Amino acid sequence: GYHQKIGEAHAEVNAINNVLLHFGEAAPALLKNATAYVSLEPCAHFGKTPPCADLLVKHQLKKVVIGNTDPFSEVNGKGIEKLRTAGIAVETGILEKECSYLNRRFFTRIKQQRPFIILKWAQTADGFFAPADDSQKWISGALAKQYTHLWRTEEDAILVGKQTALVDNPQLTARNVEGKNPVRLIIDKNLAIPSTHHIYNNEAKTIIFNEVKTDVIDNIHFVQMEDMQFYLAQKIAFQLYLMDIQSVIIEGGAQILNQFIKAGLWDEARVFTAKTVWEKGIKAPQIIGNVIEHLQIGDDELTITQHT
Repeated sequence: GYHQKIGEAHAEVNAINNVLLHFGEAAPALLKNATAYVSLEPCAHFGKTPPCADLLVKHQLKKVVIGNTDPFSEVNGKGIEKLRTAGIAVETGILEKECSYLNRRFFTRIKQQRPFIILKWAQTADGFFAPADDSQKWISGALAKQYTHLWRTEEDAILVGKQTALVDNPQLTARNVEGKNPVRLIIDKNLAIPSTHHIYNNEAKTIIFNEVKTDVIDNIHFVQMEDMQFYLAQKIAFQLYLMDIQSVIIEGGAQILNQFIKAGLWDEARVFTAKTVWEKGIKAPQIIGNVIEHLQIGDDELTITQHT
């Protein structure tokens, strides 16, 4: 079992329901002799869902093995305490580092009150990001694009600025892969993007941050903000936190990426470097962090960097 969507049943509920579904009358006895392995401490409070710790106690599991304790103040050890009080053996700190990486989006939201922020771009071998004349020119190869679409299914939202939306007219949906579309986030201060562009096609929920109006038209949500020229990255990060958006991948353009980098509001960068040499154009953003992975993706090199 796994937690499929914020506000819906947690992993423990789905796992137990699967046992009940597949084993019928034999399920209660099996559960009493079972060990549950969870990456995060079972919750102990009534929030969007009932407490998972109570469910494990109800079915009298033999043991629960936990990767990370839950830093959320309503839990933070209380779930472990409930289990032990009920006589269930509890083991903690198992594969803690690996579980922390798995839970990094949730931890960022709880500890920093903002979504987990991923920067993504492609650059040439000599460090250029886009043509100087604002024309559209692909840098990365077909396999890199497939990775990009897969990543979109893994995050809650995708963010681009006005210029990227105008020049590239992107759909910002997940195509040729299985999975959900992310919420599309657009920064368009004066609502200059024509309604004929793909972002208005209702294929996915779309939020447009602007200074003109707050409105909802079909699947398009206009969110009015003040003084967008000041602390824009911080304002958007907080708005996304309030919207329960737990993760966002920022795909451009250079101005938006650099605003989040300058504000220190990023957690991971995924950068494709092609073999192409341009010699001129808009320089790619510069970041400082720990490189955690190097991969060859077709003809492109993928570097994943963690913010320190």
